[in-house]
Amino acid sequence: MNTFRLMQPSDVQPLEALYTQAFGGSAEHAEMAVSRLVGGQNIYVAEENGAPAAMLLAVPVSIRAHKGVCMAALAVQQAARGRGLGGGLLEYACEEQKKQGCTFAVLAAAEAGQFDFCAAHGFQKAFPLRKLHREIKRNIWSQAEFDAVPAKKLCELRQEYCPDVVGIRPEEMIPILTELYSRGITIVSSDEGYGLYFRKGETLHFIELMADGDRAAECLMEAAREKEVVVENAEIAIGADQNLFLGEGRRTEHGMIRFFGEPFDVSESYLRLILDV
Repeated sequence: MNTFRLMQPSDVQPLEALYTQAFGGSAEHAEMAVSRLVGGQNIYVAEENGAPAAMLLAVPVSIRAHKGVCMAALAVQQAARGRGLGGGLLEYACEEQKKQGCTFAVLAAAEAGQFDFCAAHGFQKAFPLRKLHREIKRNIWSQAEFDAVPAKKLCELRQEYCPDVVGIRPEEMIPILTELYSRGITIVSSDEGYGLYFRKGETLHFIELMADGDRAAECLMEAAREKEVVVENAEIAIGADQNLFLGEGRRTEHGMIRFFGEPFDVSESYLRLILDV
């Protein structure tokens, strides 16, 4: 018989092992997700034969005044797959979060099978991205700061540039940023915007870029080029309706939402930086 419940302290090691099995990465990454991101009060477990067989993180988020949750890192043990544990755990977590006053749940999805699975549990597509390629011109006069934005300030900047962002609280952003830094992320910022990027060879991969306009965004990329040396290209992922580089790039499906009550407009909302990069 399956039992759905919150994580207990004794679950930490088996859940970290399950996380690594499902998503790969280092032991430190698993420890961040299981022990530091949301704590046991927001990790749900499916127990089978007295032991954890599936897990799901419920990260507190908001869209303007709407309180919600981001469902992340759904993982089921290989031997327990095909028995409905994942779907049952997702339903249980949604109902528990609804009882706690949440009005919606969101999640990131990337594959057709994931979209179909979540649609069967009441989720609908939302939060598309636009992915584009840009050459970075050399401009030694473009100035910016690097790694000077702490977690709290980043949360504030996201709200400033995108009021309908799926917002993360600073207490969750701290371990997320720590994890991103361990993987080589750089934050470039100025008075006109900011971006987060990884360098891969001669290309900067921007996982988030927000600015006052195209020229402000270009200045951030030009400053990053000067810092990194010998990078000439940028691969950028931004919200599909974000007011940068309009008409460029290709639209890709990225996220989903489930409303627990009356739906509200999320056409200009943006979901990123929640274990989906």
